[in-house]
Amino acid sequence: MSTAPDTRAEGSTPAISVLVPIYNVERYLDECLASLKAQTFTDFEVICINDGSTDSSRAIIGRYLDADPRFRVIDKPNSGYGASMNRGLDEARGEFVTILESDDFMEPGGLAALHEAIVRHDAEVAKANFWLYWSTPSERDDFFEVFTPDVCDRVIDPRVDDSVFYAKPSIWSALYRRRFLTEHGIRFLETPGASFQDLSFTFKVWACASRLTWVYPAFVHYRQDNENSSVNSMGKVNAVFDEYGEIGRWLAGRPELEERFARVKAKMMYDSCIWNYERVADKHKVELLTLTRDAFLAEQAAGHLDIRLFEPWKLTGLQTILLSPARSHAERSVPESTLSKVKRNLRAGGPKRVLVAASRALRDKVR
Repeated sequence: MSTAPDTRAEGSTPAISVLVPIYNVERYLDECLASLKAQTFTDFEVICINDGSTDSSRAIIGRYLDADPRFRVIDKPNSGYGASMNRGLDEARGEFVTILESDDFMEPGGLAALHEAIVRHDAEVAKANFWLYWSTPSERDDFFEVFTPDVCDRVIDPRVDDSVFYAKPSIWSALYRRRFLTEHGIRFLETPGASFQDLSFTFKVWACASRLTWVYPAFVHYRQDNENSSVNSMGKVNAVFDEYGEIGRWLAGRPELEERFARVKAKMMYDSCIWNYERVADKHKVELLTLTRDAFLAEQAAGHLDIRLFEPWKLTGLQTILLSPARSHAERSVPESTLSKVKRNLRAGGPKRVLVAASRALRDKVR
């Protein structure tokens, strides 16, 4: 594994292009970019996409431009995450592309491990687990296991094993073969001010991929304590429905994929809606469930709702939402008993998930 300084001639092709979308993240940006500079794998470029930042983010970028020729910048007027990412994809030169959010950071061996895996398996995508990271009130990491060791280090076809569609998108813990993205026209939805634009991007990747490999160790620290996080804004949470609208539009232009994956999309949408419901402010919860009901009535009318894909308790939850969003909210507002939590975690993930949930609850009480 090379640790020598990068000596590529200007204009040459790096192995990896790292896209870093940036908007007013002066508090976290230096840690993010420093983690890339410290990578043991050196054949990469970093494309900083400055989306009209008004704080000191551009000055921080400038320090890396001056010190390391592998760092580049795109300065553009503020137009949102999707437009920034598409601009980065357009200008990427690497054989592979990865994404690092500007409030996250990566362990030094991250690029090396992902590159080794994607090359060894001749894969279109290599994807790793990650850490949930908090810097306050004290620094801590929680390992987020998207996939277990038994499915790692081999090739998976998402068209055969559709369980990958239901995993957390986490687009920033993956390495993508750029030719694969280009050939399939996989891009981001450009919605100014919106969020959750990883949803439609990830769906398109899995629907088109035939060779995916999982890498078990975690390398990216996914920050949970950024006060500007999208889950704190109802306006941004509503964007989840725009993302599924984009998936529907994209599938409609690909009948062979729509026939196979439209029902998968509906199941994914339920999980996304409930994930957002649990995080949005109380005053917006019924509104979110009402939007969920309307979206699923449309899916049902289109013939895309396959109840066989739903776990029994999720099907019960969906039926209640369809009958009455207000009733669903009232039922979800009742504190869950310890026994119910144990049963739910056993259904969802087995004994291991029960133990993890119990340890987290104990740790939170101690804190």
